[in-house]
Amino acid sequence: MSAQNLLVELFVEELPPKALKKLGDAFATVLADQLKAQGLAPADAAVTAFASPRRLAAHVTGVLPRAADKAVSQKLMPVSVGLDANGQPTPALLKRLGALGADASAVAGLKRAPDGKAEALFYDSVAPGAELAAGLQKALDEAIAKLPIPKVMSYQLETDCELPGWSSVNFVRPAHGLVALHGAQVVPVKTLGLTARNTTQGHRFEAAVSPVVLKDADSYAATLAKDGAVIASFAERKAEIARQLAAAAAKVGGGCQPIDDDALLDEVTALVERPNVLICEFETQFLDVPQECLILTMKANQKYFPLLDAQGKLTNRFLVVSNISPADASAVVGGNERVVRPRLADAKFFFDQDRKKSLASRVDGLGKVVYHNKLGTQGERMERVRKIARAIGQQLGGDVLAQQADTAAQLAKTDLLTDMVGEFPELQGIMGGYYARHDGLSEDIAFAIEDHYRPRFAGDELPRNMTGVVVALADKLETLVGMFGIGNLPTGDKDPFALRRHALGVVRMLVEKDLQLDVVALLKSAVPAFGALITDPSAALSDFIFDRLAGGLREQGYSAQEVDAVLALRPSRLGEVAKRLAAVRAFAALPEAPALAAANKRIANILKKSEGEVAEVKDSLLVEAAEKDLFAAMRSTVPAANAKFDAGDYTASLQALAALRTPVDAFFDGVMVNADDPALKANRLGLLRELHNAMNRVADLSRLAT
Repeated sequence: MSAQNLLVELFVEELPPKALKKLGDAFATVLADQLKAQGLAPADAAVTAFASPRRLAAHVTGVLPRAADKAVSQKLMPVSVGLDANGQPTPALLKRLGALGADASAVAGLKRAPDGKAEALFYDSVAPGAELAAGLQKALDEAIAKLPIPKVMSYQLETDCELPGWSSVNFVRPAHGLVALHGAQVVPVKTLGLTARNTTQGHRFEAAVSPVVLKDADSYAATLAKDGAVIASFAERKAEIARQLAAAAAKVGGGCQPIDDDALLDEVTALVERPNVLICEFETQFLDVPQECLILTMKANQKYFPLLDAQGKLTNRFLVVSNISPADASAVVGGNERVVRPRLADAKFFFDQDRKKSLASRVDGLGKVVYHNKLGTQGERMERVRKIARAIGQQLGGDVLAQQADTAAQLAKTDLLTDMVGEFPELQGIMGGYYARHDGLSEDIAFAIEDHYRPRFAGDELPRNMTGVVVALADKLETLVGMFGIGNLPTGDKDPFALRRHALGVVRMLVEKDLQLDVVALLKSAVPAFGALITDPSAALSDFIFDRLAGGLREQGYSAQEVDAVLALRPSRLGEVAKRLAAVRAFAALPEAPALAAANKRIANILKKSEGEVAEVKDSLLVEAAEKDLFAAMRSTVPAANAKFDAGDYTASLQALAALRTPVDAFFDGVMVNADDPALKANRLGLLRELHNAMNRVADLSRLAT
């Protein structure tokens, strides 16, 4: 029997939609990998994963009915243990051979080969290749065992189960069918109380036949589509939904587009087996509610796709992805319109009720909301954020910015007490901006309240104005300093207070806004706001911030050496880091760079061992020609390099220092730093210290040495 394609399907009750894609990919990948590991499938076998709400399946090409036999060489034992002085087998050797199915006649065929310090005996044999039924059984068991199941459930097997004695099964959902086809042949494997067949079930309501009979492995997807009304491929079903969404939006016209949300598209793909997109609408009166509220309730609660007009504004139309395709879809459309109406009415009610109270009137209520048992209430937290924000605002923009930041910080958390945010926590900040405008506050304050959580995730936009930047910085610093100050640090993959994300947010604002703030001083300045509640964590927190910065820079394509060289100096202004990295990269490309980096490393080691012996350089103590030449070269080169550095031209500063390569090499070739005369030694160490300080203003160049 020749190699043929294999199809395995596990038919189950509706799988958790948010996990479906991962489950389908994992099932197919592990199954195929196990077949390849046993030699039943070639290494380049094509693997296709299928996943629908009620099935996980995998198609693997070129699967053999039986794997090829494999030559095996097994180490038995040292020769000194296996053979006696006369070369005869010892009882230990005969016992080991017997365990392998051989006898004394195999002794003559044993091979001798060195194994470390001693010579060992090796037994060569041929291991028979795995049969497909046994190999697939092993692969199937492994695939099911390694499924990333979010939550296991237990269920009772049916009384006519083909595996008597089983009473219950633990799996993600009850399983009702198993298909295993090698070409057209059923492979007799079993799992979860099921035995493989060549039949499955199609769409719950619209299948043409039941059961769906599969002719062979290769006809799986086509047969399910034709007889079962199911698009088995997750990717194909997703593409079909996207196509229908675009077509429906075009039908509505006016430049409308469905909201772009890949996570929602994945979730809906996992909810339907035969997608049918329908156009629905709601009353225009609901458009008076902020569109973020309506969009969120339609997406989160109903899995609908809101339609936006050409300007990105919400329309009163939305798209539903139905799992049925009736000739007259009016009942489906009407049902969905009836279902969404109470949701939108709730949003409107919350919005109307919330606006009856100003944000300022809610400030006192923050004192009744616990933030952390060691750090007090949200009211106390708000006061700390205000202090930090005022200080940052004063430093960046004087009294005006400090006052604006104070007002925004005082009101930023008050929307946590509103009905809308209570129902939809994802809208915190956003609703605060709307309510601030309703209260007559300026756009500057409203934007700051809305943006103070930004950036919420990697790639998110930064706050739109400086007031928002100040409050966002203060908010994140309060969280970082507070949590570090009580020892509540992230560990491994656990970070319940999102401290890594907060640290990256601080880094991004300091870098991308090029703020004139010293990062270490900024951390220290936030500590007094906590009084006696915490111990000063600024040193550990500074390390944490720079670690996050280093990781982010490496992800941007900078080498570890470049990043280490720049961050070793702990630059006070993070906005300069990019310029310093560019300068280091340009310097590293110079032919003089390797020698100067190596010399820099050597100088650092010398100075580290000579603390207390360094003196100011005196011309009169420069004896050797090489040290005189180096001193003269530094006097002509270093001032120009420093001038470029002070002007912010770090690239030119480092390139100017490249001229020191020849005198530096000559110095180390012709001058003994550790001279017998203490005065000469101290003077030469002073010369090296001046050189070291001059060369390491932009970055620690010794980190570039290989």
